[in-house]
This record gives sequence, structure tokens and C-alpha cells, in this order.
Amino acid sequence: MNKTKLFLLALMAIGFVACATDTVDEGGQMSSEATIAKKLINTSSNAVAGELIIHVDEATAEQLIQADMATRSGVTSIDAFASEVGATDVKPVFNLKVNAELKRELGMHRWFTVYFPATADLDKVAERLAKCEDVKSVQFSTKVVRPNTLVSEIDPSMVAATRAEGLPFDDTLLSKQWHYNNDGTVDFPEAKAGADINLFSAWELTTGRPDVVVAVVDEGVCYTHKDLQPNMLANEAELNGSEGIDDDGNGYVDDIYGYNFVDNGRVTWTRNGDGGHGTHVAGTVAAVNNNGIGVAGVAGGSGNGDGVRLISCQIISGGNAAGVSATAAAVEYAADRGACVLQNSWGFGSGQIANDNMFESGSTGVEWKAFEYFMQKQNHPNLEGGIIIFAAGNDGKAVAGYPAAYNKLIAVSSIGPDGNPTYYTCYDRGCNVTAPGGELFRRSGSAVESGCVASTIPGDKYGFMQGTSMACPHVSGIAALAISYAADNGIVLTLPELKDIIVSSATGLSFDGSKANFDGGTMNLKNYNNKMGTGLIDAYRVLMAVRGTTCIPLPLGEQAIIDINNHIGNGGLQVKMLETEIPADVVEKLGITDYRFMGSKLVITCTKSGSALVTLKYVAGGNTVGGGQITGGMEAEQEFAFVVRPGVKTDDGTGSPLNPGGWL
Repeated sequence: MNKTKLFLLALMAIGFVACATDTVDEGGQMSSEATIAKKLINTSSNAVAGELIIHVDEATAEQLIQADMATRSGVTSIDAFASEVGATDVKPVFNLKVNAELKRELGMHRWFTVYFPATADLDKVAERLAKCEDVKSVQFSTKVVRPNTLVSEIDPSMVAATRAEGLPFDDTLLSKQWHYNNDGTVDFPEAKAGADINLFSAWELTTGRPDVVVAVVDEGVCYTHKDLQPNMLANEAELNGSEGIDDDGNGYVDDIYGYNFVDNGRVTWTRNGDGGHGTHVAGTVAAVNNNGIGVAGVAGGSGNGDGVRLISCQIISGGNAAGVSATAAAVEYAADRGACVLQNSWGFGSGQIANDNMFESGSTGVEWKAFEYFMQKQNHPNLEGGIIIFAAGNDGKAVAGYPAAYNKLIAVSSIGPDGNPTYYTCYDRGCNVTAPGGELFRRSGSAVESGCVASTIPGDKYGFMQGTSMACPHVSGIAALAISYAADNGIVLTLPELKDIIVSSATGLSFDGSKANFDGGTMNLKNYNNKMGTGLIDAYRVLMAVRGTTCIPLPLGEQAIIDINNHIGNGGLQVKMLETEIPADVVEKLGITDYRFMGSKLVITCTKSGSALVTLKYVAGGNTVGGGQITGGMEAEQEFAFVVRPGVKTDDGTGSPLNPGGWL
């Protein structure tokens, strides 16, 4: 008798026999319909047919696990019942072959997926399961929503073009990636300089590290793509092992660059219905930089094999979308393969989950268990835990979809090249930060894609896409840069610290007037004020926050007045600045035409965009530095980062910035 059959028989013996009749509570009363309903923690809407997820008590879980290892079951009395139910298999949701101790500590060993004919009535089988005394909850395996598809393929002649002048890397399409560095010339109505993630300044500090692993939970990533393959993390045991054999003994056969959790096999991207979504997302995170072809990735390295590494956790294959059981297993797998950043441009249908309590379902929801495991597992010495980032959703609603809206995850909303919310983005409740997601627009009745996000697609090709799906990998890439920079500088971040850095290192966003959307409607932009999370993420500011350096935003081409009192301590100190010579290389880099010190203020004019570190000196205690026959204060100094950006709001003349870090 094989293990699958033994495992099924054991489950039937332990719990299903009680399903044949109404269960009885401790007082001898039959279970009520309300009790049964309480065990059903979600609905069958858009659920995978032929499977249900059960959560059992500790003793039952142990018996089931032991039964899976037994050589004989010795149970024959339930064969008739097993035949009646038509169950074909029962498997643990999570893989106890790897890191079993932590998984048991989190109770992950108590989850099992029950399989039965797809023609069976899901609701009736679920109700029958809920009557079992040893079953604590029953969960329908809700399908993820299939993502948006390709807007357009980029003309091969553009890919083959020569490097654009003045850019940090030689990737031929980098000039099309306005979302990294927007100078306002992108072909988009009212394109706004500075509506980007300020990546070029961040690249001066780090471009990633190969010991930082990002898991892309999505469609399959085309790991053979010439602009991705060098940054794919290979499972060497499987790569150099035998095909069809689980060479590393982790429970997954031939999982070289990831695993297909829909079809239970190798990662795929060429099946009917595949749209290249996962490959596009992966390219934004870590396409190889400075290799003379295609696009650049946020954390794709410098061209010296130093980009972050990617693995593909496939939950969408062709026309099929995975359910909760497979998705939870994919998240677990990402943690077990060493990922410290979880990139998620997917979600469930709008309205299927109403609030955080419903998502957690009393801390027994199987997705929540997988996320909890990922957040607790430390896979990088410079981050205590793992960070999870989600696309907020493309329903255009004033609430993020789930799981993105869950308060322990980071949800990303979207802007276009004009710095305004995109017509499709979710916003307000549950949304934490914003990044460029791209946007189509119409000209003379035709769709124009230049305002969308450029990235990799299967077949060594490149394409434009739009969506919060495209905004999300910008934040995942920046998180990977933050971990890389922490490692470069010997800094260990806690997970709460990194999440705080991500959401606080943003430029303020304010909106006014209206905007025509792609569908012909009009958006009232005032409805989005203070509802796009904390604002537009800034990669350079993220790294400065890791470093512990205060950023001072400066306008481009205008005189600015900096009151040092606003940037030291709690922002309310009273100190006098000392004459400080700004280094010549900084003067050249930022195009500083003049600067002078007046009391606690620095008056400065910068004519070039960019960022630079500057150490300013001041007197701590009094107006004069003590020494000799003078009793006075102590000379002190602090490092600041000057960030010169187009559209930064200028000082109001009193030394108090109108909107520190904001732009119009």
C-alpha cells in the first residue's frame, strides 16, 4: 500500500468517521449550524475545485504525520466511507523536510490539503468536513487573480540602439526607463521631472549584492532571458544533478531556478495564456545592469556579477491560477530557498476579504501562516527576518486588495510620468507607499505606451506594461538595495526598521485639478490627496536612512535657505553654523553657484540635479567656539545628504520648509 493511500486512510480513521453523523460537544449537544459555519473561514467564490484546506489539532496532526511514514495502516473499517467521499489524496500544505523546527513552532504542521473529484460540490464537502471534531477550520483554496498583460512589445531596433549619453550604465533601453530618472521629457501629457524613484543617486552607493535573494511570486520568470539569467539563483544540487530526481532532498524535483506550484514541476513561461508578467516584474527588480543590452534593474548590479539574485515562485501558469494552498507553499518555498525579499504583484478578487481579522482568521489562515514564516526566517545576516511587498491593486478603489492591505505587509500604489495617481491604482486604506507603475494615454484615438514601464519579457524581448504590478517591483528592488547597503556598511536591520525606512523615505505628494484617464473619464485629483500612502518612494533617501544620514532636499536652479536647527536633533535646536568649505567635487556635481552662512542658516543655489554627502559644522552651546582665553561652545559637525531634485518646494524665507522633501 503506497504512502498516499495510507495517509488518506489515516485521516479518514482519525476524523472523517465523525463526519458520518452530527458531532457532539462537551455537554452532549449536537453541533449547531453556527458552529459548522464558524469553521468555514472563507467562501467558495473563485475557489479551486476538488480541494479544501483543513486545520487540525496538535494530536491529529501528529498522527497524520506519523501515518505518512508508516509501512502499514491497519485501518480497514473506513474504506466504505472513503469511497463515499471520493477523496483521492491528502497532503501537508507545508514542507516539513526543511526547517521543521520553526515550522512546528508556528503550527504550520497542522495544515493539510484534501483532494477529491473536481465535480464534487465544494460547499457540501466543506460542510461535511466542518462537522469533524478534529478539524478546527476548513478553508476554500481561493484562486489568485490573473495579472494584467503586455501592453506592447518594444521595437527590436530600439533594443539594438546605442547607449544614450549621460546615463550611468550602457543598457540600451535605460533612457526609456523614466521611472528611474524622469527629466520631464518622456512622451506623456504634462510629464513631470522628478516623478521617479531617484535611482541614479542611489546607484552611486550600491547596485545590489549577490547574497541578497528576491523571490518573485508571479507567473514563471523566463530564467533563460539573456538580461536575467546571470542574476538568477541556481540550485546547484538540482542544476548538476539528475533530471527527474530530487537531488537536494528538499521535496521539489528539478527546482533549479524556482518551482511551478500550479503544475508541480519546472518553471514555465510559454504555455497558452502566459503573458510574460513574471518576467517583466523580475526585470524591474534585477535585470542585469551595464551589459550593453536591454533594460536595467533596480538592484541589477554594476555589470560585474554583483546584482541581487532572483528565484521564481510560479503561482500562475497559462490559463490556470493557483489557489491558497499552492500560493502558501510558494511563499514557504521562497523562505526555504534563502529569499529575504518577497515580491508579490498578485492578489485576490476585490471584496473577497473585508478586513485584517478575516485575513488572519484567528491566526489560522494558511496564507497568514506562510507570511508569518517568511517574516520570521532570517536569510540574510543584515536583516532580521524577511520583508514582504505587494501591489496595492488595479481596481481604482479607495482600499488596497488583500493580501496587500494586511497591516504587516507593504502595499504599493502607482503614479504615472506626470507624478499623478494612475487611473487604475488602488489608494487610501491599506496603501503604504507609492512608486511609478506607468500609464497608457490616448493621442488622436490611438494608445501611446511610452508612459508605461519598460522591462524584460520572455524570448529575449522587452515590453511595456502598466499597473501597480509594475510599481511594486520598484519597491522590492529598493528593499534589496537597502539590505545590500546595510551589508556593505556592517549594519544589521530589524524587519520593523526596514519597513519603517521604506515607508518614511518618500517625497510628499500633493494633487490638484483633474486628469483625463485612458478610458475617457476624468479623475478628480483632489480625491487622492494624503491617500497615496506616505508618498513617492525615494531610493537614495532609503539608503541614507539605512546609513543614518539626514537628507536635505534642495530646489533645482533656485536659491534655498537651510536652517540647520530644523535638521539636528528633534528639529528644535538653537545652534550657530560655522563657516564650512563645501568640497570642490560636491560644488561641481551639484552645480553650486554660491553659498554662504548666516547665523543658523545656509543660503545655497544648486544648478544640477543629484545628491551628495556634505559635513556641516556648528557651535554646540553658545555663539563662539571656546578655546584659549575664550569660554564658549564646542565645535560639532554632522553629515547631511543634499538632494537636488526638480520641483522641490522652496523655503518660505523663515527657515521652515513648506513641505520637506515634497515637490510640485
